[in-house]
Amino acid sequence: MSLASDLRVLWRAKGFRRLTYSRLMSQGGDGMFQVGIATAFFFDPTHATSGRDIAIGFATLLAPFTIVGPFVGPLTDRWQRQRIVLVGNLVRLALVAGILACVVGGAPLWSLYTLALLTLSVNRFLLAAMTAGLPQVVPPGELLAANSVLPTLGTLAAALGGAIGAVLSFVAPSSSDTSIALAALSGAAIAFGLSSWLTTLLRRTDLGPVHPLERLDFARQLRELVAELMAGVRHLAERRTPLHALGVMSAQRFLYGILFVAAILMSRSVFGATNGTDALANFTIVLGFAAIGFALAAVVTPVFGDRVDRHRWIVLCLLVGAIGQGLLALSTAVWALLTAAVVVSFAVQGAKIAIDTIIQRDTDDSVRGRAFTLYDVLYNVAFISAACAGGWLLPDSGYAAPVMWALVFAYVVVAAIYWRTPLRPPSHTAQSPHPPGV
Repeated sequence: MSLASDLRVLWRAKGFRRLTYSRLMSQGGDGMFQVGIATAFFFDPTHATSGRDIAIGFATLLAPFTIVGPFVGPLTDRWQRQRIVLVGNLVRLALVAGILACVVGGAPLWSLYTLALLTLSVNRFLLAAMTAGLPQVVPPGELLAANSVLPTLGTLAAALGGAIGAVLSFVAPSSSDTSIALAALSGAAIAFGLSSWLTTLLRRTDLGPVHPLERLDFARQLRELVAELMAGVRHLAERRTPLHALGVMSAQRFLYGILFVAAILMSRSVFGATNGTDALANFTIVLGFAAIGFALAAVVTPVFGDRVDRHRWIVLCLLVGAIGQGLLALSTAVWALLTAAVVVSFAVQGAKIAIDTIIQRDTDDSVRGRAFTLYDVLYNVAFISAACAGGWLLPDSGYAAPVMWALVFAYVVVAAIYWRTPLRPPSHTAQSPHPPGV
C-alpha cells in the first residue's frame, strides 16, 4: 500500500483523524520553535561555533529532562492522555511567551536555556502520550500503517514549520538573528495554542489509558512512580522484544546524533557560510533533504510490511544507514552531505516505524506509557552522548573521515547484533488482546 492509500484507510477512524489534526499542528509548532532556538543558541555568530559548544548546548537542554523523564512515564498510565496533550500545549504556549519576553528584554542566556529546556521537556511528554494512545484510535491490523503515516506527517509538518525560518533567511537576508528567532517563536506559540484547541475534538478517554492507575498523594505517588517504572522495565525485559527494540533505537539515535552535530558544523564549513543567518539557512536545506528521507520511509515501510518481518526490516534499515554514512565518509562535497541526509534519515525513520510498532504490539496498554517514556529517556541520553562524542571527536569544520568510517562500521555491528535477537516475545508471556479499533 502507498502512503496515500494507507492514509485513506486510516482516515475512516474518527479518533485517528482528530489525533492527526492535533499532532500536525503541534509538530508544526515544534519546527518553528526549533528554528527559533537554533538561531538563538547554535547559529548566532557569537555562540556555538565549535562542536564542544554545541555539545554543551544539547547537554544543557536535554540532561535535566533525562533525569526527570522516568517519573513522567507512569503519569501517562495514570492521567488521561488527551488531557496531557491539551494542557501540555497550553503550557508550551506560556513557556514560549516567556522566551519571547526574555529575547525582547535581553535577559541572560541562562534564562533562555531554562525556558527552552522546559518547553522541550513538555514536548517529549506530549509525543510519548500521543504515541502511547495511538493503539486506542486505530484497529490493531492498521497499527503499522499508522506508525508510518502519523509520525511522517508530523515530521513533514515540523519541516514545514522549520521552513519558515529558511524563508525569512532567504527573503530578508539583512534581518538579524534576533528578528528571525522572534518570528519563528511567535509562530510556534500560535501553533501550540491551535493544537491545544484541536485536542478538544477528542473525548477525554479517547487516548486511554483504559484502566488509569490510582492517583496518590505526592510522597506516596513518588514512591509508587519509582516502583511502577521499575515494574515497567521488568515487563519490557520479560517481553524481550520491546527491550531489544529500545536498545537498537538508542544505538541508532547515537549514531544519527553524531551526524546531526557534524551537519550543524558543516553547514558553516562545507557551504562556506560567513555568519549565523547563512549557516541557519544552509542547515535548513540539510533538514529539508532529511525530511525527504523521512517521507520515503513512510511510503516504503508499509509496502514491505506484509513481506518483511519488523525485526528484519530494522536490520535492513541499519545496513542502509551504513551505506548512507559511507557516502559522507568518501566525500566532503555538498552532494555527499545532502545525499547522506536523505539516506540516513530514511534508515532512521524506517527503523523507528518498526520499533514503535514492536513496542506497541508487544507491550500491555497499562505499561505502554512507561515504555514510551523510557523510550524518550533513552532517546535523550543517546543524543546527549552523541553531542558530547561529536564535540570531542569532530573538528570545528564538522568533518573527520575516521569518525565517518567508524560510524559506518558501528551501523554494521548493531545490525549484526540485532539480527541475532528473537523475533517474538516468549510464549509464556503472552499479553492480553489489543483493545478493539475505532
